[in-house]
Amino acid sequence: MTTKLLSIDTNAKTVKGQKYGFMTGILYMSPSDLSGVNLCPMAKTAGCIDACLNMAGRGVFNNVQAARLRKAKLFNTDPQAFMLQLVKDIEALERKALKLGLTPLVRLNGTSDIRWENIKFEYEFMHGKKRDVTIFDLFPEIQFYDYTKISNRKDIPANYDLTFSYSGVKAYYSHVLKAIARGLRVAVVFRDKNKLPNQFMGLPVVNGDNSDIRHLDPARAVVALYAKGRARKDQSGFVVDSYPQFTFTVA
Repeated sequence: MTTKLLSIDTNAKTVKGQKYGFMTGILYMSPSDLSGVNLCPMAKTAGCIDACLNMAGRGVFNNVQAARLRKAKLFNTDPQAFMLQLVKDIEALERKALKLGLTPLVRLNGTSDIRWENIKFEYEFMHGKKRDVTIFDLFPEIQFYDYTKISNRKDIPANYDLTFSYSGVKAYYSHVLKAIARGLRVAVVFRDKNKLPNQFMGLPVVNGDNSDIRHLDPARAVVALYAKGRARKDQSGFVVDSYPQFTFTVA
């Protein structure tokens, strides 16, 4: 049975991107170690397991969770078949976006945190030659983007935009500082969208909830997101209560 991998504008937030001319395909898989393999290596350190978006929106439905688990298990057990199906899905996204006059975007880590820049698979080109490639090699004209809690990712392809994901958990703080020092854009989940600081950790705050088009946001800025689903009740430090004491500058 063919497992469709990309969800195209099924997320209420990514649909907002259409008014800016973009159509977004997102890959959702079972996060953390729910599939038997940990696809979110920093989840425990960052304290984001309970607040994960996996259970937000359509994620509350059992059939959606089952589909995400199937995808994760396919990735874990047969990465070659998984990647070839992903190629087909991205090609379908391209065709659909073209018909509507939209620009395709692809977010690979909808509910995971995989270093896709390191994932290679064998691809047979039209002339019959086979070569190991990344998904970014095959689609250099497509903009990919993701949120990540891994602060030391390197050798990032030119068409892959990363936004670092903040958590205030003490054990994770060194990773936050490292990301800021590297000049990464930082996404911060605030509990109350009506109580946002103008700056957070010395960086200007911009609204990130009007769309999911992160690659157009400025670097060295905080992207303000708002708690959804289980995250509204999170007390781990992943979700920030945006009061003045949280607005401070890193020395």
